[in-house]
Amino acid sequence: MANIKEIQDRMRSIQDTLKITNAMYMISTSKLKKSKKMLADTEPYFFALQSEMSRILRHLPEFEDIYFESDSAVEKKSEEKRVGYIVITADKGLAGSYNHNIMKAAYEHLQTHPNNKLFVLGELGRHYFEQQGVRIDKQFHYTVQNPSLNRARNISEELLQQYHEGKLDEIYIIYTAMVNAVAEEVEIKQLLPLKRADFAAMHIPVDAPREELALVPSAEAVMDRIVPDYLVGFVYGALVEAFSCEQNARMMAMENATNSAKDMLHELDILYNRARQAAITQEITEVIAGAKAQKRKKKR
Repeated sequence: MANIKEIQDRMRSIQDTLKITNAMYMISTSKLKKSKKMLADTEPYFFALQSEMSRILRHLPEFEDIYFESDSAVEKKSEEKRVGYIVITADKGLAGSYNHNIMKAAYEHLQTHPNNKLFVLGELGRHYFEQQGVRIDKQFHYTVQNPSLNRARNISEELLQQYHEGKLDEIYIIYTAMVNAVAEEVEIKQLLPLKRADFAAMHIPVDAPREELALVPSAEAVMDRIVPDYLVGFVYGALVEAFSCEQNARMMAMENATNSAKDMLHELDILYNRARQAAITQEITEVIAGAKAQKRKKKR
């Protein structure tokens, strides 16, 4: 059995850790509330953009644009496609399996498209892909801990430029989405080219009356103006949701760590009491043994 001093030292160490996990839990809670508010404040605008794109496509079923998949385009083989990946990870750990899940999913998806370009957000993602020997084309620093529309716009403009120049045929974004308060899952979404089916919110009969729609100066010009803003909104939403998931994962990890620390303190408290009781018993035994020795000495 460990002595009293060893047990006390260990208890003090766990108590210090407990303060840290409690503080990290409170910080993550505050950040999670902030990120949810950020997403709620901007969602209506980008949902309205998506709705307008859906209206345009509904009225112009034969409409073709560089941003949308074309039925007449020659389908390239998977290994020939130049595919860009935006992978959103965290800058730090202590968030359970949050980073592991997204890096594993991203690495597996990268293997399906050998001709790829990787754009990483988050220090842990950079370290992981460097260790795996995967080439990183660009890393966006200081983004995941402070998602903003300006940073989302910078990311989107970088990808759009390469898409327009023909350096990329497809663009995917890989991030973590929150299913509910306790569940998260990795999402792999295709940003470009867009799919018409994603904007078909509902089935409308052919003979149903349709409102008049004026597109000035042209449908292509209107769509070319809307789509970049829509992509900015999607990237921003992914950044905020990934940030929310990271904080939620860290909250749960810190809560589990706190509970484990409390359980360890309870067990150590029992050990401490047993060791203290054993020490007291030892002292009493020694006092009694000394008293008996003195009695025997006096009798002689």
